[in-house]
Amino acid sequence: MQNMVEIRWHGRGGQGAKTASQLLADAAFSAGLYVQSFPEYGPERSGAPITAYNRISQERCNIHSNIYDPDYVVVVDETLLESVDVTQGLSPEGAVIINTDKSPEEVQKHLHGYTGRVCTIDAKKISLECLGAYFPNTPMLAAVVEVSRCVDKDQFLVDMESSYRHKFAKKPQVVEGNLACLRKSMQEVKEG
Repeated sequence: MQNMVEIRWHGRGGQGAKTASQLLADAAFSAGLYVQSFPEYGPERSGAPITAYNRISQERCNIHSNIYDPDYVVVVDETLLESVDVTQGLSPEGAVIINTDKSPEEVQKHLHGYTGRVCTIDAKKISLECLGAYFPNTPMLAAVVEVSRCVDKDQFLVDMESSYRHKFAKKPQVVEGNLACLRKSMQEVKEG
């Protein structure tokens, strides 16, 4: 389908990949786009590999299957590079976005010959600086928006502020840290 972006998220249970996928879908929906967000997992426990998916389109999408040939892949936990071929089916015109403190060139050798764009972001460092704890999904969400341009960045930040103010109504001090985390992440994505 033309004008559709497909994103596959790889993470571990408890890291927020599913939540980030849902937040991206919410932001795209607010921008007037058609969206899908869904996870793939069974009876896994915290720490087990999970996959989540997004479809974002300007037209109604009637495809209801997993995403086998994504435009973008988001890797929330770099240890998955050792056990999962995260770039399987990934378009060379797209990109893989990996949570790591390594450079894109350093992780390239773990990507099974993938020849497209490789982007990295140190989500742990950013999360600890902005939130005081390790929540990798917030930096990774911002990184995928920065790299894919699937939604307008400025509108995304406005939508996320509204979402955070609603979600954290009883903890307003959390809102500014999350917004700072999003902004910093967009600035610190490295592309190889």
